[in-house]
Amino acid sequence: MNSTIQALVVNKTSEQFSVAIKNITMSQLPEDDVVVKVHYSSINYKDALACIPDGKIVASYPFIPGIDLAGIVVSSTDKRFKEGDKIIATGYGIGVSHFGGFCDYASLPGDWIVPLPDALTLEEAMIYGTAGFTAALAINKLEQNGITPEKGKILVTGATGGVGTSAIAMLAKLGYDVVASTGKFSQTAFLKQLGATAVLPRTAVFDGKIKALDKTQFAAAVDPVGGNQLASLLSKINYSGSVAACGLTGGSKVPTTVFPFILRGVNLLGIDSVYCPMSLRKTVWNRMADEFKDSRKLNLIKREINFSELPSKLPQLLDGKAVGRMVVKVN
Repeated sequence: MNSTIQALVVNKTSEQFSVAIKNITMSQLPEDDVVVKVHYSSINYKDALACIPDGKIVASYPFIPGIDLAGIVVSSTDKRFKEGDKIIATGYGIGVSHFGGFCDYASLPGDWIVPLPDALTLEEAMIYGTAGFTAALAINKLEQNGITPEKGKILVTGATGGVGTSAIAMLAKLGYDVVASTGKFSQTAFLKQLGATAVLPRTAVFDGKIKALDKTQFAAAVDPVGGNQLASLLSKINYSGSVAACGLTGGSKVPTTVFPFILRGVNLLGIDSVYCPMSLRKTVWNRMADEFKDSRKLNLIKREINFSELPSKLPQLLDGKAVGRMVVKVN
């Protein structure tokens, strides 16, 4: 194992802020149970926030971001893992308060690690990453609340993003009639390739006015947007339908009324991928490797980049230019 390794290091002082790939030593990593050689990571919204001065994500500096990683164990004091094991790690403090996946190696607590399912490659795990895992959690919870393909159309908002593209591909694989909503209407053909049967402009979900109750259109929705759009789509959900809320790219305040809940029995379901219990985490990753997986569509979602491209690609998630999932080839 090399003592000198490469990492994307974010640093902030009273005078300056920097994001650069640097050489560090293994001794600079946290001392934890399991050391992993990182093969792949991915870029998420939180990662982009970690790489700007006022992102309010990073706990202390200097820091190595990257909330996702997939790799192979090189050493372990945790009896559950041994050298050569393939693993996935997302959530918890990774890339926020604990050095993350934008590095040749990661040192992690064993309690944060998921064994890679047999039917999934390390690269596929990071095409999914936190975004895909969040989408899968949302689908899993919608199903627990009675949603089936026979109930009607499922809306996916923020459709060209990581959660959106993953949700469309998974729902289509399961036989759902998926309607995509996006601000990038030029990506209509791409979204239909993923499995959307119809593509709506963002304004079809929220046109600037929020009605207490609107005409019902959807059995359920996966919403990584939040804000006014979430308030508006709640008024369009069928009786006893559900919305899985899993993001806030459109804002954290939801100016809704109680009417969708007390007159139509609509369920607003919260999705947390960070501290999701390990038992559920393993169950959902196994579903992602099997019944949720469409290899062809995963490859459509993937935008692979080299480690050296990280500093230039990270800002794209904040300026709205990214489509699909940017997968980082680390080793």
